[in-house]
Amino acid sequence: MAARPGTPASPKNFKIQPPQPGQPLYGCEHVQRLFNQDQATTNTSIQHYKAILRNILDYSPINAQTAKAAEGPTITTSLTSTYLCLQCPSTLTEDDCVKHGNKKSHRFYVDSRSGALYCQMCDDIVWDPTFEDLRLTKIGTGSFTASRKRKQDDLLAVDPVKDNPQYISTNTTVASCKASGLRGIYNAGATCYQNVVLQSFLHNPVLRNFYLSDGHQSSNCEVPYCLSCAMDDMFQDFYAVENTNGYTAANILSGFWISEKKAFENLVTTKEQDAHEFFQFLAEELHERNGDGKKPETGSEHSCNCIIHQTFYGKLQSTTTCQHCAGVTNQVQSFLDLSLPLENLTQKKGKKSGNAKAPAMTLQECLDEEYIKSDKCEYRCHSCNSMQQARRQTAIKCLPNVLSIQLKRFEFKQGRNERAAKIETPVHFPLQLNMLPYTERARTGDTKENFELARSCTYDLLSVVVHVGEIDTGHYVSYCRVGDQWFAFNDHKVELASKSDVLGAKAYLLFYIVRSLA
Repeated sequence: MAARPGTPASPKNFKIQPPQPGQPLYGCEHVQRLFNQDQATTNTSIQHYKAILRNILDYSPINAQTAKAAEGPTITTSLTSTYLCLQCPSTLTEDDCVKHGNKKSHRFYVDSRSGALYCQMCDDIVWDPTFEDLRLTKIGTGSFTASRKRKQDDLLAVDPVKDNPQYISTNTTVASCKASGLRGIYNAGATCYQNVVLQSFLHNPVLRNFYLSDGHQSSNCEVPYCLSCAMDDMFQDFYAVENTNGYTAANILSGFWISEKKAFENLVTTKEQDAHEFFQFLAEELHERNGDGKKPETGSEHSCNCIIHQTFYGKLQSTTTCQHCAGVTNQVQSFLDLSLPLENLTQKKGKKSGNAKAPAMTLQECLDEEYIKSDKCEYRCHSCNSMQQARRQTAIKCLPNVLSIQLKRFEFKQGRNERAAKIETPVHFPLQLNMLPYTERARTGDTKENFELARSCTYDLLSVVVHVGEIDTGHYVSYCRVGDQWFAFNDHKVELASKSDVLGAKAYLLFYIVRSLA
């Protein structure tokens, strides 16, 4: 007997979720009307929703973020959410949703980033049990049915392969909607020296995490023209708002110019100023607004738990040894940055090489000169109770989380014609810097092989500030690292940069972050 020919399968009729105690049966009255029209409409709506979830969760995030304008052939890929129509295969921007809804009478959309259902008539995301169950099942299992057959123990079981950090990093992508802080800052009239310092602060992960986690409560701050409030606003604008246009640092400028700090009143002009001085001013101001309110005293071991001290401040120890009685005196003081002179070392190397042109140096040579070699000096020895010849050596007792280094390119020449001069000597600096040789531990011999000790003294380059041109008419630019990529910041212009561009720059300020935090 011949086999009976097969018949096409009947379309599956979808059912809405059965009522549960304490839960609504529908997301809103408009979803209720949609489901109660007829079975075909219910089937089509659920099939479309499942297809949209596959598009969002199974493919590249860029697919769901790409929309076609309601009028014209323009296709755009948006950083913010787009909306996938539940009733037709259209992907729309937020602005085009209203036009599409009025034209087609389609009122339900799916958020391209979360898969949540949006009701245009409610003007809100609605929680519908039927759609939400499909969404959570798809997210949790990758399909729409597997979760019902799996036990809870299976869902919570540890997978040694998939829980491996390397597996996770190689099988995930950064969300396309992420605001990365890549924005330029407009020059408000010779303010490039401020812009480069602000960019280094904005791309400092320690400061970024502090301000983005409401470390400074701007809403409760009563200080007029508070610079920390202005910094908080700036971080929010750079990392919470998906905008790539240039930023006008009006609040920073007003807070800076109205500051009562007379020591920095020379910076409040429209002339080109020193980026290092502005860095010191901004750090001290933010310390006073977030710390104990006391101005750090030069040469003292000032300590504070504010964000600036946690980020930039370290401690130096100077050891003076009397050449008569061998008595030792130690003095500890805090530092915001390390200033490395270039002129004397340039002259020394020039004499040794016999080259009239200033030879290139390395950052390590500059650090050796200051924190490994000792100098002769005279001081009053308490043991001898008289002035004696001595040798003084300075080493780093406590390293900061972010190490800031100034290469002193601007020197004031005294004499008949007093003038400031710029030192153009190239200084080669590394992407990774080992600071262990310059610490007190290295001097005392306490450097047993220890992974954690080596890690705590290893730094990665974070940002570079460069002064180009003459001393009075020059310009500041900066390079900052975002993830593994470098970018050049020239006021409001932001461009991709290579490592060779960064390492070939004549640095003025260098910012390194300890590897354990990087």
